[in-house]
Amino acid sequence: MIVADTFDSSTWDAARNVAILLGVVFWLATAYWVFKDARRRIEDPWLIAMATVLGVVPPFLGPLIYMLFRPPEYLEDVRERELEMLAMEERLAETDLRCPVCRGPVEASFLVCPVCTTRLKQACTECAAPLEPIWQVCPYCATPVPPGVVTGEDVLQPVRARRPRRSG
Repeated sequence: MIVADTFDSSTWDAARNVAILLGVVFWLATAYWVFKDARRRIEDPWLIAMATVLGVVPPFLGPLIYMLFRPPEYLEDVRERELEMLAMEERLAETDLRCPVCRGPVEASFLVCPVCTTRLKQACTECAAPLEPIWQVCPYCATPVPPGVVTGEDVLQPVRARRPRRSG
């Protein structure tokens, strides 16, 4: 009798109505979330509408299904990555050389950066042509490059200006 009286009470009716209202609000909130997420991930309006319908029709199961099949990236992230790739391609396509220290413009024949005086390359001992660090022979005069002439320690170091000695 007590159980039957509990389910016939107005308190039970109010609790049931509040639970139903919360269930409907949560159901509509998940459908709205699917709509907002689909707009951020999908360009085609037709597919956005279909995703929203999927979020509404099977209550509470639709958003879970949508989450399994939604695109992995936001459209904004895809566009940003494409812009970054385009900027990197443009940077790589640049034919002008830059100093690795100060980013000042340099030419392939420069031994020293004219802006920051960083040593870029060593000169050949015979013809004074600039040598790349990995070369074992000068390509201009065929002089063998002695080991240790072009090292990583020598290259990219500032050149110190030589001061005349004072006699006296």
